[in-house]
Amino acid sequence: MQSKPKTWSLTTEETNLPSPPLEMNRQIIERVEDYKFLGTIIGNKNKMNVGVAHSEVNPNTRVMNSRGIWLTYALGVGMLHIVLLSIPFFSVPVVWTLTNVIHNFGMYVFMHAVKGTPFETPDQGKARLLTHWEQLDYGVQFTSSRKFFTISPIILYFLASFYTKYDTTHFVINTASLLSVLIPKLPQLHGVRIFGINKY
Repeated sequence: MQSKPKTWSLTTEETNLPSPPLEMNRQIIERVEDYKFLGTIIGNKNKMNVGVAHSEVNPNTRVMNSRGIWLTYALGVGMLHIVLLSIPFFSVPVVWTLTNVIHNFGMYVFMHAVKGTPFETPDQGKARLLTHWEQLDYGVQFTSSRKFFTISPIILYFLASFYTKYDTTHFVINTASLLSVLIPKLPQLHGVRIFGINKY
Protein backbone atom coordinates (compact mmCIF):
# COMPACT_ATOMS: atom_id res chain seq x y z
CA MET A 1 0.00 0.00 0.00
CA GLN A 2 1.41 3.36 -1.06
CA SER A 3 1.59 6.17 1.43
CA LYS A 4 0.05 9.52 0.51
CA PRO A 5 2.52 12.27 -0.32
CA LYS A 6 3.10 14.69 2.50
CA THR A 7 1.46 18.06 1.97
CA TRP A 8 2.84 21.19 3.48
CA SER A 9 0.70 23.98 4.73
CA LEU A 10 1.54 27.24 6.38
CA THR A 11 0.40 27.86 9.87
CA THR A 12 -1.49 31.00 10.73
CA GLU A 13 1.61 32.40 12.43
CA GLU A 14 3.67 32.03 9.21
CA THR A 15 1.03 33.61 6.98
CA ASN A 16 0.64 36.63 9.20
CA LEU A 17 4.26 37.78 8.86
CA PRO A 18 4.59 41.52 8.55
CA SER A 19 5.36 42.68 4.99
CA PRO A 20 8.54 44.77 4.45
CA PRO A 21 8.04 48.50 4.44
CA LEU A 22 7.11 50.15 1.11
CA GLU A 23 10.47 51.98 0.85
CA MET A 24 12.38 48.69 1.11
CA ASN A 25 10.25 47.22 -1.71
CA ARG A 26 11.13 50.18 -3.94
CA GLN A 27 14.87 49.76 -3.27
CA ILE A 28 14.72 46.05 -4.09
CA ILE A 29 12.86 46.73 -7.36
CA GLU A 30 15.35 49.46 -8.35
CA ARG A 31 18.30 47.16 -7.62
CA VAL A 32 16.78 44.36 -9.71
CA GLU A 33 16.18 46.82 -12.59
CA ASP A 34 19.82 48.00 -12.35
CA TYR A 35 21.05 44.40 -12.58
CA LYS A 36 18.81 43.78 -15.60
CA PHE A 37 20.17 46.91 -17.30
CA LEU A 38 23.78 45.92 -16.59
CA GLY A 39 23.03 42.42 -17.85
CA THR A 40 21.79 43.76 -21.19
CA ILE A 41 24.87 45.97 -21.58
CA ILE A 42 27.29 43.13 -20.77
CA GLY A 43 25.29 40.66 -22.85
CA ASN A 44 25.24 42.95 -25.90
CA LYS A 45 29.04 43.25 -25.86
CA ASN A 46 29.40 39.58 -26.64
CA LYS A 47 26.69 39.45 -29.32
CA MET A 48 27.23 40.14 -33.01
CA ASN A 49 25.02 42.76 -34.61
CA VAL A 50 23.23 40.69 -37.22
CA GLY A 51 22.62 42.73 -40.36
CA VAL A 52 25.27 45.30 -39.41
CA ALA A 53 28.53 43.37 -39.31
CA HIS A 54 29.98 42.13 -42.59
CA SER A 55 30.69 38.46 -43.11
CA GLU A 56 33.76 38.95 -45.29
CA VAL A 57 37.08 37.64 -44.02
CA ASN A 58 38.76 40.44 -45.98
CA PRO A 59 36.50 43.44 -46.84
CA ASN A 60 39.05 44.55 -49.49
CA THR A 61 37.79 41.75 -51.73
CA ARG A 62 34.30 43.21 -52.14
CA VAL A 63 34.67 46.95 -51.51
CA MET A 64 34.70 47.81 -55.21
CA ASN A 65 31.33 46.09 -55.62
CA SER A 66 29.75 48.25 -52.91
CA ARG A 67 26.68 50.28 -53.76
CA GLY A 68 27.61 53.61 -55.33
CA ILE A 69 31.38 53.04 -55.45
CA TRP A 70 31.55 53.25 -59.26
CA LEU A 71 29.49 56.45 -59.31
CA THR A 72 31.64 57.96 -56.56
CA TYR A 73 34.78 57.05 -58.51
CA ALA A 74 33.42 58.66 -61.73
CA LEU A 75 32.33 61.78 -59.83
CA GLY A 76 35.78 62.01 -58.23
CA VAL A 77 37.48 61.94 -61.64
CA GLY A 78 34.98 64.53 -62.91
CA MET A 79 35.67 66.79 -59.91
CA LEU A 80 39.43 66.48 -60.46
CA HIS A 81 38.95 67.56 -64.07
CA ILE A 82 36.74 70.54 -63.09
CA VAL A 83 39.25 71.70 -60.47
CA LEU A 84 42.07 71.55 -63.02
CA LEU A 85 39.93 73.42 -65.57
CA SER A 86 39.36 76.22 -63.06
CA ILE A 87 43.11 76.98 -62.93
CA PRO A 88 43.40 79.95 -65.33
CA PHE A 89 46.84 79.33 -66.87
CA PHE A 90 46.15 75.68 -67.89
CA SER A 91 45.00 75.08 -71.46
CA VAL A 92 42.35 72.44 -72.24
CA PRO A 93 44.88 69.91 -73.65
CA VAL A 94 47.12 70.32 -70.59
CA VAL A 95 44.11 69.82 -68.28
CA TRP A 96 43.09 66.60 -70.03
CA THR A 97 46.63 65.23 -69.89
CA LEU A 98 46.96 66.20 -66.22
CA THR A 99 43.59 64.58 -65.41
CA ASN A 100 44.69 61.39 -67.13
CA VAL A 101 48.15 61.31 -65.51
CA ILE A 102 46.90 62.16 -61.98
CA HIS A 103 44.10 59.59 -62.25
CA ASN A 104 46.46 56.86 -63.44
CA PHE A 105 49.07 57.71 -60.82
CA GLY A 106 46.44 57.46 -58.07
CA MET A 107 45.10 54.20 -59.51
CA TYR A 108 48.60 52.74 -59.73
CA VAL A 109 49.45 53.66 -56.12
CA PHE A 110 46.19 52.52 -54.53
CA MET A 111 45.52 49.43 -56.65
CA HIS A 112 48.93 48.16 -57.74
CA ALA A 113 51.57 49.44 -55.29
CA VAL A 114 50.03 49.45 -51.80
CA LYS A 115 49.76 45.95 -50.32
CA GLY A 116 47.87 44.47 -47.41
CA THR A 117 44.62 45.62 -45.82
CA PRO A 118 43.64 48.30 -43.31
CA PHE A 119 41.60 45.60 -41.52
CA GLU A 120 42.70 42.85 -39.16
CA THR A 121 42.02 39.69 -41.15
CA PRO A 122 42.12 36.08 -39.93
CA ASP A 123 43.81 34.86 -43.13
CA GLN A 124 47.22 34.29 -41.50
CA GLY A 125 48.85 37.13 -43.45
CA LYS A 126 47.93 36.01 -46.98
CA ALA A 127 46.52 39.45 -47.90
CA ARG A 128 49.63 41.16 -46.53
CA LEU A 129 51.61 40.25 -49.65
CA LEU A 130 48.86 41.07 -52.18
CA THR A 131 48.00 44.41 -53.78
CA HIS A 132 44.44 45.68 -53.72
CA TRP A 133 43.96 44.60 -57.34
CA GLU A 134 45.11 41.06 -56.52
CA GLN A 135 42.73 40.87 -53.54
CA LEU A 136 39.78 42.20 -55.56
CA ASP A 137 36.99 39.59 -55.97
CA TYR A 138 39.25 36.97 -54.31
CA GLY A 139 41.56 37.07 -57.34
CA VAL A 140 38.86 35.94 -59.79
CA GLN A 141 39.56 37.47 -63.20
CA PHE A 142 37.13 39.29 -65.52
CA THR A 143 34.52 40.16 -62.91
CA SER A 144 32.34 43.24 -63.43
CA SER A 145 34.38 45.41 -61.04
CA ARG A 146 37.65 44.38 -62.69
CA LYS A 147 36.22 45.16 -66.12
CA PHE A 148 34.98 48.56 -64.93
CA PHE A 149 38.35 49.57 -63.47
CA THR A 150 40.12 48.34 -66.60
CA ILE A 151 37.82 50.17 -69.05
CA SER A 152 37.67 53.48 -67.14
CA PRO A 153 41.36 54.49 -67.71
CA ILE A 154 41.00 53.48 -71.38
CA ILE A 155 37.97 55.78 -71.80
CA LEU A 156 39.84 58.59 -70.05
CA TYR A 157 42.80 57.97 -72.38
CA PHE A 158 40.57 58.26 -75.48
CA LEU A 159 39.06 61.50 -74.16
CA ALA A 160 42.50 62.94 -73.38
CA SER A 161 43.81 61.96 -76.82
CA PHE A 162 40.79 63.51 -78.56
CA TYR A 163 40.92 66.82 -76.66
CA THR A 164 44.69 67.14 -77.08
CA LYS A 165 44.15 66.65 -80.85
CA TYR A 166 46.63 63.73 -80.82
CA ASP A 167 49.56 66.06 -80.19
CA THR A 168 52.74 63.95 -80.12
CA THR A 169 53.97 65.06 -76.69
CA HIS A 170 50.59 64.63 -75.01
CA PHE A 171 50.01 61.36 -76.84
CA VAL A 172 53.29 59.84 -75.59
CA ILE A 173 52.66 60.98 -71.99
CA ASN A 174 49.06 59.71 -72.01
CA THR A 175 50.02 56.37 -73.57
CA ALA A 176 52.83 55.77 -71.06
CA SER A 177 50.44 56.68 -68.24
CA LEU A 178 47.78 54.29 -69.54
CA LEU A 179 50.24 51.40 -69.90
CA SER A 180 51.40 51.91 -66.31
CA VAL A 181 47.93 50.95 -65.06
CA LEU A 182 46.89 48.47 -67.77
CA ILE A 183 49.92 46.16 -67.69
CA PRO A 184 49.65 45.37 -63.93
CA LYS A 185 45.98 44.43 -64.47
CA LEU A 186 46.81 41.59 -66.87
CA PRO A 187 45.82 38.15 -65.51
CA GLN A 188 49.28 36.84 -66.47
CA LEU A 189 50.86 39.27 -63.98
CA HIS A 190 48.67 38.28 -61.01
CA GLY A 191 51.06 37.96 -58.06
CA VAL A 192 54.13 38.50 -60.27
CA ARG A 193 56.82 40.90 -59.02
CA ILE A 194 59.04 41.93 -61.94
CA PHE A 195 62.71 42.13 -60.83
CA GLY A 196 61.46 41.57 -57.27
CA ILE A 197 60.04 45.13 -57.11
CA ASN A 198 57.41 45.45 -54.34
CA LYS A 199 58.01 41.84 -53.30
CA TYR A 200 57.76 42.53 -49.55
